[in-house]
Amino acid sequence: MINFFQYLGGMFLGWSLGTNDSANVFGTAVSSKMVSYRVAIWLTALFVIFGAVTQGSAGIKTLSEGLKTTHSISNTPSSPEDNSALLKIAMIVSFSAAFTVTIMTILKIPVSTSQAVVGSIIGIGLIQNNVNINGLGKVVVCWIGTPIGGAVLSILFYWIFKLIFRLWKPSTFVYDPTIRIMLIVCGCYGAYALGANNVANVSAVFVGPGMLNVSQAALFGSISIAAGAVTYSKAVMMTVGKGIVQLDSFTAFVCVLAHAVTVHIYAIIGVPVSTSQAIVGAVLGIGLLKGAQTINFRTLRNVFAGWTATPFIAGIFSATGYFISHLEYIT
Repeated sequence: MINFFQYLGGMFLGWSLGTNDSANVFGTAVSSKMVSYRVAIWLTALFVIFGAVTQGSAGIKTLSEGLKTTHSISNTPSSPEDNSALLKIAMIVSFSAAFTVTIMTILKIPVSTSQAVVGSIIGIGLIQNNVNINGLGKVVVCWIGTPIGGAVLSILFYWIFKLIFRLWKPSTFVYDPTIRIMLIVCGCYGAYALGANNVANVSAVFVGPGMLNVSQAALFGSISIAAGAVTYSKAVMMTVGKGIVQLDSFTAFVCVLAHAVTVHIYAIIGVPVSTSQAIVGAVLGIGLLKGAQTINFRTLRNVFAGWTATPFIAGIFSATGYFISHLEYIT
């Protein structure tokens, strides 16, 4: 029963990731009315699981081995008490990140689950005065590169496919079905990349002796993410699709493709990054092409504020939880 409640934190985190980050996969397609919401969420759930179990191990290994504080999580437990302590810390990290992401989802702000998880780990590491700076540096650099990569790729893909359609000159009866098919294919690819990259955020802290192996962690995390996508992802999906820049079907396709390629590149590298940052960067790239007047700077400001606040809030939650869990009562 104790282990059930400890892993419940991971399930909650996976669900919250699914409600927030899965919106980035089909948000632009649904908002442009090229794909229905119901079709989008079930395709997302299916390909998230597929991506996680086939290519999620690299990110899980990076986060479980490179970022965990040396004494709190990564050491091999020498007794059942040590193993219980590791699971307790994993539970604190998961719940702290999940609460943070859930708050942002309620506020309809797409945020980085990666930042929430790393912020939670750092919160505990700061209390113990033991943070792995080398592993953290790699992830932070990728955080900065993710929205930039999404923006650059969206601009590049926009001009490439604009040229292709200009040379092809399809009729309306051919153009619309083609765009719809391309949106669905790219959305499935994006969901695959989401599972491959972000499953580490959910279950990497549960990998270790006496806990889960990498394959079990990938399956456990992906099912949790899929559940969140199916049950509560529409609000953030509309923010991504309509709140920053109004997209037509073509620009929606470009954004989905740029987002998917960006996230998949980091999945191959083995660094969990934010799908929210990738899609927002892609949408912003389209906004820059169309002109600054097309960008909703109020929504964009709220998104950036959410990105900045996420690791700090998660760190405060985890540090507080760790402190409370280690209080000793003297009678």
